Amino acid sequence: MSLRFGALGLDHRHIYGMAANMIGAGAEFAGWWTDGNPNTLDGFGKRFPGVPRVSDKDALLDDPAIDLILISAIPRDRAALAISAMEAGKDVMVDKPGCTTLAQLDAIRACVAKTGRIWSVDFSERFEVPCVTRAAELVAEGAIGRVVQTVGLGPHRLNRASRPEWFFDRGAYGGILTDIASHQIDQFLFFTGSTDAEITLASVGNFANRKDPGLQDFGEIALRSDTGHGYIRVDWFTPDALPTWGDGRLTILGTEGYIELRKYVDVGGRAGTDHLLLANGTRSEMIDASDAGLPYFARLARDIRDRTETAMPQAHAFKVMDLALRAQAMAEGRG
Repeated sequence: MSLRFGALGLDHRHIYGMAANMIGAGAEFAGWWTDGNPNTLDGFGKRFPGVPRVSDKDALLDDPAIDLILISAIPRDRAALAISAMEAGKDVMVDKPGCTTLAQLDAIRACVAKTGRIWSVDFSERFEVPCVTRAAELVAEGAIGRVVQTVGLGPHRLNRASRPEWFFDRGAYGGILTDIASHQIDQFLFFTGSTDAEITLASVGNFANRKDPGLQDFGEIALRSDTGHGYIRVDWFTPDALPTWGDGRLTILGTEGYIELRKYVDVGGRAGTDHLLLANGTRSEMIDASDAGLPYFARLARDIRDRTETAMPQAHAFKVMDLALRAQAMAEGRG
C-alpha cells in the first residue's frame, strides 16, 4: 500500500524539498492546506500542479488514508499543528525548527508518548545534501578514525525584499540559534555519536540590520559531549556575488584524518555542489559526492510502515531541539 501524505503550512520554501523528496520515495501527495496566501504559493504551484488545496485542515487530518503530515508553517505555529496531526493518528515531518519554545517541546514529547506517533524534523542541511550522506558512509567505514570535533558553518543570504514580516519577528522564528543552528547541532550529535551535550558558549547579535531589532543576523555555539566537541557559526551575511544562498560547510575531524564538505558551492572554482575533501593516512582528494543519495526520506517511509526509527531516532530529534532552544536562551541571557 502506497504511503499518502498531506501538507499543513507552506510559509517556508523548505516545503518544496520535503514534498518532492517524499514523492521521490514513492509517496503520494494527497492535498495541502495553508493559512492565507504566503509568497511561496507560486513556486509551490509550479512544482506540484494538480495537488488539491483544501479550505479546512481537518479535511486532511480526518482522512484515514493519509499517513504522514508535512509542516512548514511559520515556526511558532509548527508545534500546535504537529500535535493536532499526531492526535489525529498521523506521523509528522516538520521543517526545522520543529518548535520555538521549551514549553512547545515538552508538549510535543508528551503527545508522542501518548500517541506513539513519529515526530521527525527534516534537518535539510543533512538530509537533503548528498555529500553529507557520503561523509556518513566514510565515517562509518573508519576513513578518518574516531570523530572528535565538528565545525559547522551556516551562512545564509538575507534576501530582504522577499522576506515576509514574520521573518523579522523574534517570537515567530524563534531566534537564529533555534532556527538555523539546529542544523549544525543535528550534525554535531550525529557525527560524534553523542546523545547529549553541554553548551559551553552561545551568543547572538544584530550587527548589520539595526532597523530590524527582531532579527538576529549572527549566532555561535560551542558544544562538548562525552565523545566530541563542536563549534557552530550561523549568519545572514552571504555576499551578493556568491552564486548561491550560502557557502555552507562542515568539517569533521577524526583521529586519523578529516573530511571537509563544501555543500553548495566551491569558491575555489569547481562547478556544481557536494564537494567532499578527504585527507587521511593514505588519501588526499576531492570527491564529487553529488550522486550519494538522500536516504532519509525512504527510511522515514519504511519507519511509518514498520514503526521503526531508521531515519532518525525520536530521542535525537528531541535532543537537537532541546539544545537549540537552550543555546538560544543562554545567548539571550535567559538561561
